[in-house]
Amino acid sequence: MSVPIYQVDAFTDTPFAGNPAGVCLLSGERPDAWMGAVAREMNLSETAFLLPEGDGYRLRWFTPAVEVALCGHATLASAHVLWTEGRAGAAGQLRFHTRSGELGARREGDWIELDFPARPERPIELPPGLAEALGARPVYTGLNVDDLLVLLEDAATVRNLQPDLARLSRLEARGISVTAPADMPGIDFVSRFFAPAVGVPEDPVTGSAHCCLGPFWQARLGRDALTGYQASTRGGLVKVRMLGERVLLQGQAVTVLRGELLA
Repeated sequence: MSVPIYQVDAFTDTPFAGNPAGVCLLSGERPDAWMGAVAREMNLSETAFLLPEGDGYRLRWFTPAVEVALCGHATLASAHVLWTEGRAGAAGQLRFHTRSGELGARREGDWIELDFPARPERPIELPPGLAEALGARPVYTGLNVDDLLVLLEDAATVRNLQPDLARLSRLEARGISVTAPADMPGIDFVSRFFAPAVGVPEDPVTGSAHCCLGPFWQARLGRDALTGYQASTRGGLVKVRMLGERVLLQGQAVTVLRGELLA
């Protein structure tokens, strides 16, 4: 039986920008090994697998190397596919059951708002080798449940980073989020995200990283509503709103590929 599969560019309204994600719509259980193989075949930073469950969908995310506990852009892509392909009917809200608890998605015109858990960092001493691997001296270093957060001096330093990915992969973290105050009108902060340890050298736009960037910049700028720009080659815009222990992430998405898995 064939399985519908899509490729969606998330956190953008323009094809071939933002962060591409695979979205696979399942009608029944599939083995973990099969999902891992599909993710390697798609060779995107994440491929999402959706299975109807109760009042929503069971949602899992795989990189080409591992399953991950939380992924923003592939959740945005999943919600986009369910609505644009008529799988969610007229429902204005969606529920996803995941390893990180229940996540929500809501339509706001051309935007989709995701309801995610906040993942604030705590300050740590500079890990040995981090500055050398980045090629830049951090102003501040923090760690949350998954990732290192590194504050750099300015946006130009973030944009111009050419890190040693092999050295970054040896650090004890899923990934490394680097950030600085923005140098663009209407933008509060810029960031980039590197996760070579889980098979993603640089993620173009990372929703889950903004679950940490949101509370980090809220504390520094004194505002609950923020706009971040992830300054990868593809680039992408993420609107962030803090709501207690939750983070509301807004983004747009566009489908660029629709097909069937035959294996």
